[in-house]
Amino acid sequence: MFLYAFLLLYVFKTKGENAKCQMIGSPEYPVLSKDGDVIIGGAFSVHSNITLETMLFTEKPQGLTCTSLDFREFQFVQTMIFGIEEINNSSLLPNISIGYKIFDSCSSTLVSMALINGQELTAQETCSGHSAVQAIIGESESSSTIVMLRATGPFRIPVISYFATCACLSNRKEYPSFFRTIPSDYFQSRALAQLVKYFGWTWVGAVRSDNDYGNNGMATFMEEARKEGVCVEYSEAILRTNSKQSIAKVVEVIRQGTAKVLVAFLAQSEMDVLLEEALAQNMTGLQWIGSESWITARYLATEKTSKVISGAIGVTINNYKIPGLKDFLVKVHPSQSPSSALLREFWETTFGCQFTPKDENEKLCTGFENLKEINNTFTDVSELRISNNVYKAVYAIAHALQNTLACTADENITCTKKDALLSSQVLYSLQSVNFTMPTGESVYFDSNGDPTARYELVNWQKNPAGDIVFITVGHYDASLPSDEQFVMKPVSIVWAGNSDMRPRSVCSESCQPGFRQAQIKGRPPCCFACVQCPVGEITNETDSVECIRCPLEYWSNENHSLCVPKKVEFLSFDENMGILLTVFALTGVSFTVAVGLVFFYFIDTPLVKASNTELSFFLLFSLTLCFLCSLTFIGQPSKWSCMLRHTAFGITFALCMSCVLARTIAVVMAFRATVPGNSLPQCSMPVQRMSVFCCTLFQVIICTLWLALAPPVPQKNMAHYTDKVILECDLGSVVGFWAVLGYVGLLAALCFVLAFLARKLPDNFNEAKFITFSMLIFCAVWITFIPAYVSSPGKFTVAVEIFAILASSFSLLLCIFIPKCYIIILKPEQNTRKKLMGKTHVKSQ
Repeated sequence: MFLYAFLLLYVFKTKGENAKCQMIGSPEYPVLSKDGDVIIGGAFSVHSNITLETMLFTEKPQGLTCTSLDFREFQFVQTMIFGIEEINNSSLLPNISIGYKIFDSCSSTLVSMALINGQELTAQETCSGHSAVQAIIGESESSSTIVMLRATGPFRIPVISYFATCACLSNRKEYPSFFRTIPSDYFQSRALAQLVKYFGWTWVGAVRSDNDYGNNGMATFMEEARKEGVCVEYSEAILRTNSKQSIAKVVEVIRQGTAKVLVAFLAQSEMDVLLEEALAQNMTGLQWIGSESWITARYLATEKTSKVISGAIGVTINNYKIPGLKDFLVKVHPSQSPSSALLREFWETTFGCQFTPKDENEKLCTGFENLKEINNTFTDVSELRISNNVYKAVYAIAHALQNTLACTADENITCTKKDALLSSQVLYSLQSVNFTMPTGESVYFDSNGDPTARYELVNWQKNPAGDIVFITVGHYDASLPSDEQFVMKPVSIVWAGNSDMRPRSVCSESCQPGFRQAQIKGRPPCCFACVQCPVGEITNETDSVECIRCPLEYWSNENHSLCVPKKVEFLSFDENMGILLTVFALTGVSFTVAVGLVFFYFIDTPLVKASNTELSFFLLFSLTLCFLCSLTFIGQPSKWSCMLRHTAFGITFALCMSCVLARTIAVVMAFRATVPGNSLPQCSMPVQRMSVFCCTLFQVIICTLWLALAPPVPQKNMAHYTDKVILECDLGSVVGFWAVLGYVGLLAALCFVLAFLARKLPDNFNEAKFITFSMLIFCAVWITFIPAYVSSPGKFTVAVEIFAILASSFSLLLCIFIPKCYIIILKPEQNTRKKLMGKTHVKSQ
């Protein structure tokens, strides 16, 4: 490396025969050169292959032979010369002429060294003085450019590459003198990853050049692809110098892969050998994604290669027209530099003739052949993407020279004359250039020496004539916000096999809404199984990684693809249970009203009078309210219904129990009277009324405090069921609820005790027995209500409470009033004073 650095620098520091430095030798192919006040160096891979002779240690090594003239690279050479001539003929650098020295690197760092080293073995004297070139344009490949930078970097000679895209070259600490007019592969790799993701391909194969360009570019692509959720099935590397067996093995791996999309991050030379082997193995059916190195290489777009690579799509730098370049190219002629072997070889290769034929079968070159009649890569100016980069590099150096000579780059820089211009001054000025090309394109470099990354997305399509053309289908601009960088044009795209159908390339089929991806152990993330979301969770997108839990008031539908409102449950009038309970409640009301009418109709009969008419009607009224209050428990709970249902229940049952208690006390007092047969003292009626009022008032006070301090409110119970919402009334205060219920129970217990004590009263007046039996049923119902109420879920809790109300109400109605109605209606002969009081007199006597 040190020897190469010394030799390369030695060449560029030599001005000629009058210089203090003497060149060690000369390259096999002469350098295209022109004198000038300022010299720009150029390094191009004009030839794509080299021939190495067998070397023996007993004789002097033979020179390297370069073969396979690359018309595209030769166009780059002529574009550089065209730009220099255009600047010399303009007013950009008045009174200053730019010269050039262009070398053929022959696509190899070894060849570059050999061409510069020549035949001499040692230098006759040490080099000193200023560099013979102020800047260098080149090289095509990243690896060759890195080697050149190692040599020129310590001497601060600026190098502007037109085609070296390795992201590693953006390292300013390692390559402080490097600039380029082509974007870094970092942005190209990101654009390719976003392109793959945009078309929905999550399972791709990859092949790369086994050099700095391919390895660094593919590493960035795989990192960005992973972020985008794209998996790479395989990643193979090839080099144009690999054996045929090695390249065949790579093609076999690609053929056996399941990915339908192939990302080819290849230089043109590697693309050539890969396509050759792909054609040999008839590798078809793949969707090719190409890097900018080869995606617009017109010589690849042939009828033969379209069998393998039709419908390719990829990123490339923007295309521009260079006015006057076409005319300049067709005027290239060996007579421009008769000593140039390169021009002679170009002419002979283009026209298939020889200036000095070795036999009579070879065609003689006359020099009158016309390049205007030739249509090849050299004369084709429809795709000047890379040539435009060379063109921009020449103008960037010219503007840096202008700033340096005019002292506009920095006010502290020492102004210099053209014959004392240093490469370090040009390097400093290059960092701040900012100008507009004749094509209208803005040119400037960032802090890493990189231009703004802008790409076109091109697609290989056939025109009506059957020729393959490159159609721009989108744009990528890294300077824009991330969500605006990638823009597709409204044009149709042709896919692999010239199909209109976009190919699918996935390891696993997409998981539909309602399913989530489950990673398969040992496989890439893109290979997964689809597992249905559990109940209560959904996915509403394809290929969801996780299921989303529905909000509390929502539940998953049958497909687990949508959260729907949970079924709302409450005891309604429309359902069977609600209808049945309503019928029972109304039946109870009807029976109570009927009993009341019977009592009212027979109010003057002894049995009705003996039953304490006023308390009987009070009791019937309270029972009617008890039956009706059960209806407040049915229907959707609201603020008012929640407060009404429990307080109405408590007050009506307190009124009912108060009446029963007063009746029981009246019965006991009646048969404790001194004179048998006397009716109830008149003074006891106000006492009964007062007792009913006071007992009921106490319950009203409890309910009032309950409503004032912590009233019942409607609530949505989502804890008991996962798939439904229970609309219920929250008690507000549990103490208040149980105080109301407990007070009713206390009154019922007193009634039961008193009635039980009066059970031995005369048989004809057996109301105490009936009260005892009704209180027994009442207490049994409410005692069993407690565990049933606590354990019943949802609307069944309400149903249990309604059942308890109705059962206890029916027990009072049936046990206290039905026997009397039976006598009044069916046994009127027993409804006499004598019959009622007969046995009482007997016992008294």
